[in-house]
Amino acid sequence: MESTLKEMRGGESVLDLSPKATVGGGVEDVYGEDCATEEQLVTPWTYSVASGYSLLRDPHHNKGLAFTEKERDSHYLLGLLPPAVVTQQLQEKKLMDNLRKYQELLPIVYTPTVGEACQKYGSIFRRPQGLYISLKEKGKVLDVLKNWPERSIQVIVVTDGERILGLGDLGCQGMGIPVGKLSLYTALGGVRPSACLPVTIDVGTNNEQLLKDEFYIGLRQRRATGQEYADLLHEFMSAVKQNYGEKVLIQFEDFANHNAFTLLAKYGTTHLVFNDDIQGTASVVLAGIVAALKLIGGTLADHKFLFLGAGEAGTGIAELIALEMSKQTKIPVEETRKKIWLVDSKGLIVNSRKESLQHFKKPWAHDHEPVKDLLGAVKAIKPTVLIGSSGVGRTFTKEIIETVASFNEKPLIMALSNPTSQSECTAEEAYTWSQGRAIFASGSPFDPFEYNGKVFVPGQANNAYIFPGFGLGLVISGAIRVHDDMLLAASEALAKQVSDENYNKGLIYPPFSNIRKISANIAANVAAKAYELGVATHLPRPANLVKYAESCMYSPVYRSYRSRL
Repeated sequence: MESTLKEMRGGESVLDLSPKATVGGGVEDVYGEDCATEEQLVTPWTYSVASGYSLLRDPHHNKGLAFTEKERDSHYLLGLLPPAVVTQQLQEKKLMDNLRKYQELLPIVYTPTVGEACQKYGSIFRRPQGLYISLKEKGKVLDVLKNWPERSIQVIVVTDGERILGLGDLGCQGMGIPVGKLSLYTALGGVRPSACLPVTIDVGTNNEQLLKDEFYIGLRQRRATGQEYADLLHEFMSAVKQNYGEKVLIQFEDFANHNAFTLLAKYGTTHLVFNDDIQGTASVVLAGIVAALKLIGGTLADHKFLFLGAGEAGTGIAELIALEMSKQTKIPVEETRKKIWLVDSKGLIVNSRKESLQHFKKPWAHDHEPVKDLLGAVKAIKPTVLIGSSGVGRTFTKEIIETVASFNEKPLIMALSNPTSQSECTAEEAYTWSQGRAIFASGSPFDPFEYNGKVFVPGQANNAYIFPGFGLGLVISGAIRVHDDMLLAASEALAKQVSDENYNKGLIYPPFSNIRKISANIAANVAAKAYELGVATHLPRPANLVKYAESCMYSPVYRSYRSRL
């Protein structure tokens, strides 16, 4: 996708760096920021810790029943806690016992629950999380950033709320997405929570229902566009760099297509930016496809791909597949793209439509007569891999899946749209309509399904496999730019984590129970590529990047508190 973005920015590459090269495959730390990223601290020590009731309401320092009797006496906690004193290990055991009552936790922490939370955010809002930057703060964005209590920020997830999952424009209520994503950065990738900053840019909303909702918490105006929008975003990007430095990762989340590509192209050469919808989705889907080759056979170049959906997710996935195919075959990416076809709301993307296409769709316009719908495209293209990124539920119909299965022994079907209600088909439909022959993965979770006596376990192409480890890799290497080769490195690392036991169940992704190990391996591969490309600033390079990644992961170990004098 760098080639498309490079064209948008007039030929400038993310690797066109001005800082002086240094020994070991990195660039000089001209901003003197290594101290901000080198040390991955556990629960931070402060010189002054609150006492009494205030301490029990401070999540940074509250240890609950793990406060010792001496600490309870010293910090005015006597009588404010039950008399039992327990260890942190016992607290963890109790928490895990409660969590394991849920069959699967990730859908509760993130999609689909987070989508419902965003829809109801105004009604359930009690206390603020993250920073809200609205048009009212124009000219004062740097001051707003300085209001945040933490100074050493490593990862920012920012949204403008215009395209939340498959739910559309939720305006200011999109804050649930950055909060949820950063929770996963900590839980799955080990990035310390105090180094994470959720941000919502509020430029209004075009959602009439929200504008009329008395509980709506955002600006009550229609969305700002054009120069007014661009100016606020530019002020934000400049202020972030000024306040937090060169190496803070800015992850764009749930921006509409027209802004997502523009922002990635504009700031890719000046900031450490990453768009999870375009790049994260692409990386996790590519990993699933690479892993699936062991089940469906052949090399990547032996397969033909058909997408329903040509937005930021679809075109991002398509480009990364083409890049990996090019890397494996040494064939130019312009040629490997011809193995990949996309269908949008107007039908198959072909050359005769090229003049009317948005810039990010043009590379996918191939020579073919016009085809009006997906079924027609399936019959004409005869894909071996069918991928849905349309955001429209139940669009992989019985006839479409039966048709794909008619010319594939093991068709790979990936219904990626979120939340569950927007999935192009269910796992049950994919397995039933393909007579149990499909290899299936989805964006949202589906339960195992039994067909003809065999239990199929659907894979989940969840971005949470990629972005936490990817971000950790950027942090530990002190990277200052994101390049496509780093995305390929993340995909390759994830695909290698799929075991024979997983394959025997029809899975093309490893279980989330191993996610910290998975994230460490992804982080190491991404960091290695950053050093190879010369965009890493953490020097010298650690000898064992996997062990270094694991050592940098946040662990919430309690500190002992001093007695009052």
